[in-house]
Amino acid sequence: MTARITLVQGDITRQRADVLVNAANSSLLGGGGVDGAIHRRGGPDILAECRVLRASRYGKGLPTGQAVATTAGRLDADHVIHTVGPVWSATEDRSALLASCYRESLRVAAGLGARTVAFPAISTGVYRWPLDDAAHIAVRAVRDALATAPELLAEVRFVLFDEAAYEAFEQALAAEG
Repeated sequence: MTARITLVQGDITRQRADVLVNAANSSLLGGGGVDGAIHRRGGPDILAECRVLRASRYGKGLPTGQAVATTAGRLDADHVIHTVGPVWSATEDRSALLASCYRESLRVAAGLGARTVAFPAISTGVYRWPLDDAAHIAVRAVRDALATAPELLAEVRFVLFDEAAYEAFEQALAAEG
């Protein structure tokens, strides 16, 4: 059975899923946007685990395109997977790093035995990635990852904060078949 890809307009911190993906910064210690919202709503347990990760494996921070899991704290999920998206550049193609965020998050989720994963639109906020391009990269990366192990997940959900993001992902989903 192939996992279904769904779209929801709303607040990712209000979603119920086995895994919520956090568009984190490399420090793993919270920030603005999705990162700040997940840390605020999830509570101090998430930050405590992130501090342990920083003190051990990720002393210099989580590298861009990688993913790591923590507890979900008070969120309605079992885990939060933190991934660091690339900052958009007009002069350097960083799309492989953005795609890696989705692939690595799904790899970590599969390792946790997750069946449902909810993603935000990674890198489209303060990292300024153009929404239409980010949506195509995200949908393609998820579709490609699911094609290699379709039985692992039941649902991958893109949770888009506003109507513009929802429409961009809706168009990307239609275009990617």
